[in-house]
Amino acid sequence: MAEADGTAGFATLLRGLKERSGLSYGVLAKRLHMSTSTLHRYCNGDAVPVDYAPVERLARLCKAGSEELVELHRLWVLADAARRTKPAAAVEEPPAVAPAPVPDAEPVPAPGKRRARRTVLLAAAVAVVAAGGAGAFAVHLAGGGSGDGGGRKDGAGATSSVTQGARSADPSGTASPSPGHEHKPSAGPSRSGAPAGAAPGTPSAPAAGEGTGTPLTVATTPYVYEDPCSQHFLIDRPPAEVPPPPLEQDAPNWVGAIGAVASGEQFIKLTVQGTGSDTVVLQDLDVRVMKSGAPLAWNDYSMGVGCGGGVGTKSFGVDLDAPRPVSVPRNGQRDFPYKVSESDPEVFYIKANTKAHDVSWVLELKWSSGTRHGVLKVDDQGRAFRTSADVGRPGYDYPIGAGSWGERAA
Repeated sequence: MAEADGTAGFATLLRGLKERSGLSYGVLAKRLHMSTSTLHRYCNGDAVPVDYAPVERLARLCKAGSEELVELHRLWVLADAARRTKPAAAVEEPPAVAPAPVPDAEPVPAPGKRRARRTVLLAAAVAVVAAGGAGAFAVHLAGGGSGDGGGRKDGAGATSSVTQGARSADPSGTASPSPGHEHKPSAGPSRSGAPAGAAPGTPSAPAAGEGTGTPLTVATTPYVYEDPCSQHFLIDRPPAEVPPPPLEQDAPNWVGAIGAVASGEQFIKLTVQGTGSDTVVLQDLDVRVMKSGAPLAWNDYSMGVGCGGGVGTKSFGVDLDAPRPVSVPRNGQRDFPYKVSESDPEVFYIKANTKAHDVSWVLELKWSSGTRHGVLKVDDQGRAFRTSADVGRPGYDYPIGAGSWGERAA
């Protein structure tokens, strides 16, 4: 039975999109590379996908609008959180994941030990499933800090980094990022916001019954296709050495493998969720430029062709060419503050652009909850986001059915 903790709403919206599409379960399941019974279970609320990627593919097949995509992701976050509170045996396996091979030399366990071994393997499988998600990201706990860059406001104090993931810090961008899942900051006290009269860097004491640590998480999808034609990458390779354009969910690995950089603009999705029942106020979203220089003299590659003009998604725009870039609401987006909790997440889209620079940048999310407050530094799995201007660069497209990159018509 679907639960009243987000699963029911998630299933209802998913089922509504399916029915509106006019396509059968069989047709949709075939296009999504999953079984018909699995799709039935998702739409009936009997199971929740462990990964958001198939959900987004289904929604796009059913012609979901941008508002529906945001709401669907919000409901999936709630349903997934409820799923993870169930016993390990109730976890829904990803439909396309094959079992890992067992080495030939592994000894066969004694009959009396098989049940325990199955339990260990199940726990390991759950850990692997939890490691897969939609979008690589990293979150840092920061207490402000001055320094070079273009943040909206400057603070004071040191920054304590808490990064989880397996991506190299090689500035060339050639490291391959892992797909990423929900990482949570460490449970240390916030270092920003000392009480009046306290020495700099002194943490404020929590009220009676109030927890310590950072009470929220941020999941980042660094490359969102507002539409395939809007997404371009700069790559320091000739067309013959560039693989075909990836689907959105595969973009982080594709980018990392060939050292690509977002070209002209970068569209990012942030999913912000509390870690408990306490309400967390999101006060502001600042931009900090880590490095800015001349644009890259690389080739520009488009991820799609033949797209029509669509309605812009509600988002926060960032002009990376400004002396001090700030996040500005656009297309009807409401400005900060916002409130989140474990049962009420928020999804934000950030659209950054540049026409004259190669910019490395991060976001800083200011929050407060009771007497606690601080700043979360949000980046791309331990590395700054990077966006470079594409003006005057040679362009290449990958027409459907062509099988290769072709020079873009002037």
